[in-house]
Amino acid sequence: MSSLYEKIGGEAAVDAAVDVFYRKVLADDRISHYFDDIDMDRQRVKQKAFLTFAFGGPANYSGKDMRAAHAKMNLSEADFSAVMENLGGTLKELGVPDELIAEAAAIATSVKDDVLNR
Repeated sequence: MSSLYEKIGGEAAVDAAVDVFYRKVLADDRISHYFDDIDMDRQRVKQKAFLTFAFGGPANYSGKDMRAAHAKMNLSEADFSAVMENLGGTLKELGVPDELIAEAAAIATSVKDDVLNR
């Protein structure tokens, strides 16, 4: 069975998704402030590696785990929902079928407690 990474189109699809995703996030007044002091080029590289790994592609992610990466951010349920909304909108914009968007959402939701430090 193919991984989500392969089903959505591999590296090119993840690269496009991360670029569109951050365009949406940085335009979203609910959550854009979390990225005010972030090197976005570096952030995109880390996010591409993480999503590649999370979606079942080559495991080149060497960053912090989700709990450690988000520990000091005091993120809320609303923040997580905004990110999920932007992720879903990104994948829809890129023509990813609904069943694969649901698969991506399930993967993202699986780390929700770590991201929200619960």
